[in-house]
Parts: sequence; structure tokens; C-alpha cells
Amino acid sequence: VPADVLVGWLCALAAALLACAGYAGASWLTHDFQVWTAEGARRLEVALQPVPVPDVSIEGPGLPVQPLAGWLAGAGRVTVVDFMYTRCETICLSLGGVFQQMQRRLQQEPMAPGAAVRLLSISFDGSYDTPARLAAYARQLGADPALWQFSRVPQASESAALLRRLQVVVVPDGRGDYEHNAALLVLDAQGRLVRVFDVSEQELALNYARHLAATGRT
Repeated sequence: VPADVLVGWLCALAAALLACAGYAGASWLTHDFQVWTAEGARRLEVALQPVPVPDVSIEGPGLPVQPLAGWLAGAGRVTVVDFMYTRCETICLSLGGVFQQMQRRLQQEPMAPGAAVRLLSISFDGSYDTPARLAAYARQLGADPALWQFSRVPQASESAALLRRLQVVVVPDGRGDYEHNAALLVLDAQGRLVRVFDVSEQELALNYARHLAATGRT
């Protein structure tokens, strides 16, 4: 076989092997091409395998210190959770507006007996966001405590464990504020994160939460 032909064959073989390796790698990284981003992968993983909350305690206005899993528990109860801090002037304000709209719909369309959807805003700035500050923030947003409550995780180590388990990214900026991702997290009565929705998918998140509360099926 002429040398130039042999070199051509070898180059073609190498290109084919690289293409196969690239395809296999992309398939693995994207869960067989079902997602293309880390956030998409996170949502798919949660949907396939719900994530139980760690053993942490919360407290807030009208909420004495108690286990988060215990607060979430109850037949027919489903909770939509967001993570925020009261000094935030950007994405947290958008989250507050989203929860206001969800609260309004829950007030207008009550759930059937035995089913309940609640809203829970958890501050990751627990050293600053005392229950008194959270109460003032809740009043500012017009939160109805029967539907929407605010809390913090008093212990910093527990707060970090909760953020880590639910893959909530919070990065201090060194000036008292934080860079953080934002999403609507749906947790069931067993204290498990079962779905993650984008902030813009509030209608989808609430419809899913209501369905889960009514049927108990994820």
C-alpha cells in the first residue's frame, strides 16, 4: 500500500475514533443528550432520584426552632421553596414577586380537603436575617402566614449542609451581598426535593405542586 494512502487511512481512523469518543463523552455528560447544562442535569437527576433534606432545623416568624423535615411532613402537603436573603436587591425581589403571584392563586383557588400547597422562603443569610427581620420582610411582601412563611437555618453549619444537599450555590461578594442561583424547589411531605423549576416557570411549578398534593404521585 502506498505510504500516502496508508497515512490517509490512519488519519481517517483517528478521526473516527475521536468522533466516537466525543459522542460517548457528550452522551455521558448530558445524560444521553437529555440536557446540555449543569442546571439541566441537576433537574433531571432530582426528577429521577428525589433528594431528602438533611437533618437541619429552621426557625422564623411564628415558627419555633424545629426540624425542617418535620415541618414539611404531613399527608397531602407539598411545599414550594426558594432561597433568598432580605438585603438582596436583585433576584430575590423577583422571587418575592413570583411567590406573591403564587400566593394569590392559592387564595383564589383553594385546594381540596386533605391537600395543601405551601410556600417557604429560606434565608441563607441567617446571621443577619433574624426572625424579626424576616417578619418585617414578610409584611412588606404581604405574605399570608397560612400560605407563605419565612425562615432561616440558625446554625451556619446546618445552613451550609442544606445548601450543599439541594445544590443551591451561594457565594459571598465580600461586601455583605451574595451571588446565588435561583429556582423554585418542590418538596414533598417526605421531606424530599422532587422537582426543580426555573423562576420563569412559576405556573408549571405551582401546577405540579398542586397535582402532587392532590394525588401524592411524583
